[in-house]
Amino acid sequence: MGKKITSILIANRGEIALRVIRACKELGIRSIAIYSDEDVRAIHVKRADEAYHIGPAAPAQSYLNMTKIIETAKAAGADAVHPGYGFLSENENFPEMCDKNGMIFIGPTAKAMDLTGDKMKCKAVMKKAKVSTVPGSDGVINDVEKAADIAHEAGYPVLLKSAFGGGGRGIRLANDEKQLRQEFEMASAESKAAFGKSALYVEKYLQRIRHIEFQLIRDSHGNGRHLFERECSIQRRHQKLIEMSPSPVVDQKTREKMGEIAVRAAAAVDYLNAGTAEFLRDPEGNFYFIEINSRLQVEHPVTELVTGIDLVKLQIGVAQGEEIPFNQDDLKMNGCAIECRVNAEDPFYDFAPSVGPVPYCNLPYGPGVRVDTYLYPGCTVSGFYDSLVAKLLTWGSNFDEARVRMRNALDEFVIEGINTTIPLYRTIMEEKNFIKGELSTDYLERFRVFDRMNDEAKKSAEEKASAAVAAALLHSELVKKGAPAKSSRWKQARVSI
Repeated sequence: MGKKITSILIANRGEIALRVIRACKELGIRSIAIYSDEDVRAIHVKRADEAYHIGPAAPAQSYLNMTKIIETAKAAGADAVHPGYGFLSENENFPEMCDKNGMIFIGPTAKAMDLTGDKMKCKAVMKKAKVSTVPGSDGVINDVEKAADIAHEAGYPVLLKSAFGGGGRGIRLANDEKQLRQEFEMASAESKAAFGKSALYVEKYLQRIRHIEFQLIRDSHGNGRHLFERECSIQRRHQKLIEMSPSPVVDQKTREKMGEIAVRAAAAVDYLNAGTAEFLRDPEGNFYFIEINSRLQVEHPVTELVTGIDLVKLQIGVAQGEEIPFNQDDLKMNGCAIECRVNAEDPFYDFAPSVGPVPYCNLPYGPGVRVDTYLYPGCTVSGFYDSLVAKLLTWGSNFDEARVRMRNALDEFVIEGINTTIPLYRTIMEEKNFIKGELSTDYLERFRVFDRMNDEAKKSAEEKASAAVAAALLHSELVKKGAPAKSSRWKQARVSI
């Protein structure tokens, strides 16, 4: 048993900061928030036990300012720091700084983070541990000629990927050598801009693949567990949009086999705390390891709903030296959970950012509905930070119950003032291939989902216009007949629009 944690500084903002604050309240731990100029009126500032100003709106001067955050944590007397996800959550220097200043970093060690953050080093370790990986280069490629040789050997199409970072950035598709040569410079530049390093590697592009990940937890006593899988195949430009558990294509035998491989992968890099082993599954049912995400995932609530385990509280327990309080055989998957990431983007205009004041919002609720969000009437969605404004989750005893609840919750979810991805998810929940479980990372393009979304929007607009015309005509007739303008019939007509 390590040092007992009594106070945690949350080095983040938005819904994930609120998520950690709630776990702290349940555990009787003092929560310490930080905020930028942009977040003075943010809800995580109001909900925390204490809150400290950290700097200007720009992330580099606030939520990415390690020195300022550590100084603030020390001044506030924090025992530990929780990084959430994004920002500093995968920066290997941050846990080291926390450790040097006598604070517990609630996450993996700097060494494990460094290893998992370098995809080539991680791939080499996985090969040694006999974990199947995607065909491609065994090391970083700095030369386009070498990249062309490896691509020829692996077979086109291939992906050029940054050896560092994640979130879908620094990835380029090449269908032939000419395209590879064109994309190489762009991928290098994108990687350098996003992660400060331009190192690339080549990986065979597997088509019609599914993205399936396993939630991991590993403690300082060497105990590792997996908390089953999440299917994350519905993506746009390598960014996850919808996640669910269980996956429609993972049966119990496969779940046990791949879960054991995921635990073995975590042990191979001496991983600590919560993380995720990510795999690609081809149409023949083969799984290929791609990476370990060394942090709590955005989609962690999906696992919480099907296991009943609070992952943030589990993280805190492991960080203070506790053993994982359950064996693998104790875990049972209960029902089905679906998550839709509600982003401040307009799906009708190529996901253009949409920011500004939110004068009103209505959050859905009811059996099996969970909303993780920082939205409230009168708040502002900032253009300085990530576009995620809410995570809408539904749980059901089976997939169809969870899907229907999601469909209904999306209809209830109202966010005024900005455009969001909600219309896209409404379309997907009724799309026949989604219902059948025919998922792949090219699902949106493969089944022309955007075309269907646009058609539905047009039809809805026409129906509303027709209803408005009908209501106006009815009102005109009532007035001609001498009926009061505000009769009960007129009220009913107005309500039905």
